[in-house]
Order: sequence, then C-alpha cells, then structure tokens
Amino acid sequence: MNKSSKIFVAGHRGLVGSAIVKNLEQKGFTNIITRTHKELDLTNQIETASFFEKEKPEYVFLAAAKVGGIVANNTYRADFIYANLMIQNNVIHESYKHNVKKLLFLGSTCIYPKNAPQPLKEDSLLTNELEYTNEPYAIAKIAGIKMCESYNLQYGTNFISVMPTNLYGPNDNFDLEKSHVLPALIRKIHLAKLLSEGKESEVINDLKVSSIEEAKSYLSKFGVSENSVEIWGSGKPKREFLWSEDMADACVHIMGKVDFNDTIKEVKGDIKNTHINIGTGKEISIKELAETIQNKVGFKGSLVFNTSKPDGTMRKVTDVSKLNNLGWKHSVELNEGIDRMYKWYVANN
Repeated sequence: MNKSSKIFVAGHRGLVGSAIVKNLEQKGFTNIITRTHKELDLTNQIETASFFEKEKPEYVFLAAAKVGGIVANNTYRADFIYANLMIQNNVIHESYKHNVKKLLFLGSTCIYPKNAPQPLKEDSLLTNELEYTNEPYAIAKIAGIKMCESYNLQYGTNFISVMPTNLYGPNDNFDLEKSHVLPALIRKIHLAKLLSEGKESEVINDLKVSSIEEAKSYLSKFGVSENSVEIWGSGKPKREFLWSEDMADACVHIMGKVDFNDTIKEVKGDIKNTHINIGTGKEISIKELAETIQNKVGFKGSLVFNTSKPDGTMRKVTDVSKLNNLGWKHSVELNEGIDRMYKWYVANN
C-alpha cells in the first residue's frame, strides 16, 4: 500500500474497524473509504456489487460483522450465521471480481474446536467439534477462511484471514445483554459503584431510563446492585484479551507486509490453515479479570459467581508464534488496557 491507495474499511464504526481507520490515518493514508450500514447494506448482494463497481477499492479490510457475547450468540443463532455469511460472501466475491489487490478478512478464535489443545495453533482448525453456544458464528467465520483460501488457490487473489483473540477498547459494545465479558464487567461494576455511592442521576443517565426504580429493576436482571455484582460461571475459565488498537496495528502491518504465499504451510500436499492468529499469547482467569476491574473502578461490594450458569470453554489462549515470525508483537498489556478502557467509558457515557 502507498499513502494514496484507495482503502475500503468495512465496518468502520465497530471496535476493530474504527481502530483500523485511526491507525491508517495516523500513518498518513489519505484515501480511506467508509460506509455506514444505512449507506451500504453489505448483506445485500446488489448494493455491495454496485458499491465495488463505483468505488473500485484497491485494498479491503473486512471488519464488518454481526458480533456478540455468549448470550447473544446462543439466542440469535440464525441471525449470526446468516448476516456473517452474507457480508463476507458479498465482499470477498466482489473483491475478486473488481481485482482488489489485497483483502484482509477478520474472524475470531472461536473457529477452533471446543477441546482443542492449548495454546490454540492454526493447525487445530476443523480437527474436532465446536463450542455449541457460538457454533453458528464460528461456522460462518470458518467459511470465510475457506473462501479466502479457495479464491487464492483458484483465482490467484491475495486474500488473508486473521483470527483475533478477545478484543476490547474504544467504541466497544457495552450493552449488558449483548456485549462480551470485559466491557460487560466494566459497565456492571461501574453501575454497582454508582448505586453504592447514591449517584442515582448518573445511573439513570447511563441507562437512559426515567427513574431509579426502573434502573434498579433493569439492573437486577443482570445481578447488579449496590452491594454486589453477579458474574456467570465459576470464574475459573481463562481468557486472552487484546487491545483493539493493537489489533488494528497488526492488521495494517499484515496488509502492508504479508502476502498469502507467506502464510502457506502444506500438510501432506494440501494447502490449508493459512489464517493467522492475532493475540498476546497471555491469559487471565475471569475471576482475576473481574477483581482487576473492581480495583480499577473502586467498587467496595462483592463479586458473586453464579455456578448455575455456563462457564463455556475452560481455557482459550492463542499460539501467536506465526504472527511474531511475520514481524508483529502486541504492545499494550491488559492492566494498562483496562485502565484506558474504563476512562474511555466514563468519558463517553
């Protein structure tokens, strides 16, 4: 890429997309194309084809996706598989048709089998069954990997798939029903602190409700009160977290310096598992994570672990040796990232 290359960032308002745009701008790229969902529905084949015909981007970051946590993934199973398949099918195919020089497809480490050996290596893809709660989303992302791989092998395109670990950062989703664990914990613990300090107007403003009674009733559904915060599961599962702006930097690095041929590792004559894990290679238990956030927020109440709720996969950390060998390593550690994210949330809500 050069500084004037025409770059389309699909999903520029999301956690990763917004960070990619920021990273590109900071590095001096001047021809970045974005569209909101209202301006361009990427699940619509005709709209997507028309966009590519008109704009003819040279590079595409495919960060647009329907995402959510355990509850959302398990509840809206059809929505997750349909929307994600449609988005990636349309964007990847139109990128091929309009001779895009390079495309970066963003997936997720939930593509790996539920009981895959840890740390998760790229070679574990399709070796066993998936975690049931997010199976539809994972299958869509696996299809995206195979689509990029297949177009490269058949048509000679240069489409690369990257699989980020759990991400967090500015512009994250803090919805108590649909968000991932880290932003959900930040918001729940923050609201519990406000309740404990009697800051009722701030609670009402945060939740955008009409009264403190309505706020307390709503928060009770998520186990949040002035005295305690409920957390699903035992707290024992371990997870890995990557600062979204680090993820963006990794994406821009790969787009600029890595080609599909650099990712190939033949297995018994077959080319597969060409995707790249993006993460830190470090893990923390949900209990430790919650306690770290509690200390950052300053909530004096208790954390209650509801063991009647599912834990999900007990351990999930990526092997990032492939990424490191391609010249990139994370820079923001979790403790610093949580501090930054909490300050961002308070400033923007």
